[in-house]
Amino acid sequence: MIVLAIDTAGTGCFAAVYDSGDDRVLASAGADIGRGHAEQLMAFIDQALAGSGRMLADIDRIAVTIGPGSFTGIRVGVAAARGFALALGVPAVGVSVLAALAASARQVHPAQAVLAAMDAKRDELYCQVFEADGTPRTEARIVELSDAPSLLTGFDGIICGSATHHLTSEPVPGVSQADACDIAVIARLGAMADPALGKPSPLYLRGPDVKSQAGFAVARA
Repeated sequence: MIVLAIDTAGTGCFAAVYDSGDDRVLASAGADIGRGHAEQLMAFIDQALAGSGRMLADIDRIAVTIGPGSFTGIRVGVAAARGFALALGVPAVGVSVLAALAASARQVHPAQAVLAAMDAKRDELYCQVFEADGTPRTEARIVELSDAPSLLTGFDGIICGSATHHLTSEPVPGVSQADACDIAVIARLGAMADPALGKPSPLYLRGPDVKSQAGFAVARA
């Protein structure tokens, strides 16, 4: 299976073409751009396709990060994935950033449960616990920093992600304390995902920072 993987959930904008049969990324492209995902994503996809020697017609599945992360970036990636899937007549699947972080941690320390924890700012964390085989033990949720210690009750495993320092003073060596996902891991999880679960949808966990000012709307004539 040839998978086109897309990651726009954070400050990075990445695309990769992955062959699940060989478990190999054929080519990837992207950069940590901060903003401007909508303007640059298609160019990165073109670069990844060119580098892989494949065309859009060769793609069997689209995989995209669905969050948590940047509201705008997630919308851009999910919209692109669903558009490509519709045009090509192939499935599109969503990959949680928390699941991707946990999968990367398990590559370093296999056969251990993982608590993926991202700094959501405003004294809050995005978090989810995964079993050693990658199965979710809990739902993805947002937790206040003051309640963070409760996440460790009964937990015997490793912690990864940018909120690691809020949960332990002794991070596990080699395990990432950042929220940047490995595009190869995203592609691999996308290849294993079940398309029957439906089209990818954003995993926000929190409402948008910008709200419409309905009380200040100007009435139409």
